[in-house]
Amino acid sequence: MDTRSFSPALFSLSIPVILILAATVHADWRASGKNGAVVAGKAGSADAGLEILKQRGNAADAAAAALLALSVTDSSAFCFGGEVPIIVYDAKRDVLEVVAGMGTAPRLATLEYFEKNGGIRGGTIQSAAVPAALDACVTLLDRFGTMTFAQAASPMLRLLDEGNEKWHADLARTVGSLIEAEKKAEDRKRGLRLVADYFYRGPVARKIDAWSRANGGLIRYSDLAAHVTRIEEPVKADYRGYTVCKCGPWTQGPYLAQTLNLLEGFDLKSMGFQRPQTIHVIVEAMKLALADRDVYYADPLFVNVPTDELLSDKYTELRRSLIDLHGASLIQRPGDPRQMKALLDKAKTRAGLGGAPKDTSTCLVADRWGNVVAATPSGWGGVLAGDTGVWLGSRLISFNTWKDHPNCIQPGKRPRITLTPTIVLKNDKPVLAVSVAGGDTQDQATLQIVTNYIDFDLSADELVSTPRYATEHYVGSFSQTTPTLAALTISPDMGTECLDKLRKLGHVINPKDKSGRVPQERTALVIDHETALLHAAGDPGADSPRTTGAF
Repeated sequence: MDTRSFSPALFSLSIPVILILAATVHADWRASGKNGAVVAGKAGSADAGLEILKQRGNAADAAAAALLALSVTDSSAFCFGGEVPIIVYDAKRDVLEVVAGMGTAPRLATLEYFEKNGGIRGGTIQSAAVPAALDACVTLLDRFGTMTFAQAASPMLRLLDEGNEKWHADLARTVGSLIEAEKKAEDRKRGLRLVADYFYRGPVARKIDAWSRANGGLIRYSDLAAHVTRIEEPVKADYRGYTVCKCGPWTQGPYLAQTLNLLEGFDLKSMGFQRPQTIHVIVEAMKLALADRDVYYADPLFVNVPTDELLSDKYTELRRSLIDLHGASLIQRPGDPRQMKALLDKAKTRAGLGGAPKDTSTCLVADRWGNVVAATPSGWGGVLAGDTGVWLGSRLISFNTWKDHPNCIQPGKRPRITLTPTIVLKNDKPVLAVSVAGGDTQDQATLQIVTNYIDFDLSADELVSTPRYATEHYVGSFSQTTPTLAALTISPDMGTECLDKLRKLGHVINPKDKSGRVPQERTALVIDHETALLHAAGDPGADSPRTTGAF
């Protein structure tokens, strides 16, 4: 990714002219401009990314700055020691790649350990995966960016200096030591590697090791020293002339691709925007894809995930035939992609410890050169690693302890996580980026955003503010909560008639939340190639509204 590389299909004006003519529209939850746009978490995070864009940093530089800032502004949702899957479109190389920012289970995190200690429980020192967020940001800068770690971390340091928690000062010292390590290098790329080495193979790693040993944790220096951030190919689905790009089956992302494949066989536009039949078909397609997610998805470095078969035309046709236009399914129905059968024989009913989904944050950036970054950072509910200021997450609870399951915990393995950013291409160029907070419902919201954009031509503002719905017809990803079969949480703004028709189809309108509150916080960034405008929008109705900036 290079700031000197223009995307002719997107921008036909020279930079000086754009700087003069670019329209700036700014509000807390929406913004538009021609030079760059950011949508991220709470106040301060989007500003961090926008500051870097105005310094002529590119989308990767700005995304790294916003992510680092999020570990302060959204520390209850995303921490410095958490995780962040990232999808990047590099305009210069015209490629789209995944930065797999997910840590592994420590070597001591064995199935036997958790069987003896009551299972994997969130919010404990034992549920921390190897921290991945910092190295993901360093890798983002190294592979796609133009700036140093010190430059990207500058907004974060200001936020830490303004904070009044003890860990703010501790983390500022840790970040300062990383910057000092970077200064020892003569070139930018070498400096970035020194930052990673200082954290994962130097003094910070040794501090985390000592603290973990003293407090009953499982992370050791060897786990940190072995950590690497992989660059992977995205999983793709072609939907009505668009290409929807997701991270691999170590996330829940491919199930969105499966769902879109199923929906390709239905004319949603003719069915109508948010009409009962449209909602019914979308929910039933999601149920089928979620059932496959719950059975097959896991770290493909450890198990053979049948991703190609799950996304194949033949399997899609078999599964599509199970969608009943006149009634909701009342059981989980995984298929058998290896045997090319619509239903899996003797599918097992699973249930784990149970646990409520936690918060996550969001980050989307586009720049004037056509580069786009979509990231979904998290790391909630963790513990503070001594005086490092580094919060460790609880992501091991996304594993299970079923010995015969692909996602069973194993040392060195990545848990199958819910975090799932999205970039949508048209004619091989980005037109939409999406990031959603909300656990298992993240891709349910993303699916509605993608179909509303492609099938119903909604604007960025409308994509994040329209009424929404979500099913609980799945095994929960946080300690494996039992499915609530046929349950549908839906906004009452859909109207009484719509809800009554969905009930008649067999959907159980969720009695637990009569308000229809769906636990999602949606963000979208639309790239309009005709006007060269970037439109960023963050869910105005969320508990923690997303902030935006553009110029």
